[in-house]
Amino acid sequence: MAPPRQGRVLAIANQKGGVGKTTTAINLATALAAVGERVLLIDSDPQGNASTGLGLTHEERDFGTYELLMGAAELHETIRPTKVPNLSIVPANVELAGAELEMMDLEHRTHRLKHAIEGRLADFDHILIDCPPSLTLLTVNAMVGSDAVLVPLQCEFFALEGLSQLLRTVERVRTTLNPTLDVQGVVLTMFDKRNNLSDQVAADVRGFLGEKVYETVIPRNVRISEAPSHGVPALIYDHRAPGSTAYMALAREVIKREQALRDAAE
Repeated sequence: MAPPRQGRVLAIANQKGGVGKTTTAINLATALAAVGERVLLIDSDPQGNASTGLGLTHEERDFGTYELLMGAAELHETIRPTKVPNLSIVPANVELAGAELEMMDLEHRTHRLKHAIEGRLADFDHILIDCPPSLTLLTVNAMVGSDAVLVPLQCEFFALEGLSQLLRTVERVRTTLNPTLDVQGVVLTMFDKRNNLSDQVAADVRGFLGEKVYETVIPRNVRISEAPSHGVPALIYDHRAPGSTAYMALAREVIKREQALRDAAE
């Protein structure tokens, strides 16, 4: 009998804030779940926006990423169901803000998340980690525990500069802590077809990274912005909105790339 398929772990990261990172984490996770994939989203951002965006109350966050990193709970104790079938979440609570300092004195401080999840990878098809918008020990833990990084990139003037910084970070983690870490892809977000700058940024990024950039582009869309205040992903809030259909297309691309990697490894 063939061994069970191991779920791939993707860190959704960008050191710059306001690029649609958490929005991408929530809606990509939802889109993957919508096509029948078993998905776990780990909220590793102390702001806890992914947890809020999936409708978790503060009472439902008593055990989460903080307890997982501190060794106070095992993965199955921190997983919470969401309103989306096939999608579960490890929530972030207020204690996660202090995890950075507390981990400094712990053993294997860069590998805490990896060790916490590695025995349960076969329970899921995809594990997505929503990282903080900065290079912190939380982000390093996510990259060490991941197979690859998915980078949301806003179509704005300084996009390439921020991307270069992130790629250097990925390279440092690869050379020192996780030799198999790769960039799974870059997704262009907040694309405004009325703005020539968006087209120019998209062309520059594709010229710089080629096929690493997904074909799917996430448009600037008011329905995506409204959804978190209702505690549901955009795909549930309005599945016909341009942003929702774009995330469904992105999910298909992610699955296709993951399948190609599996085929190449067999």
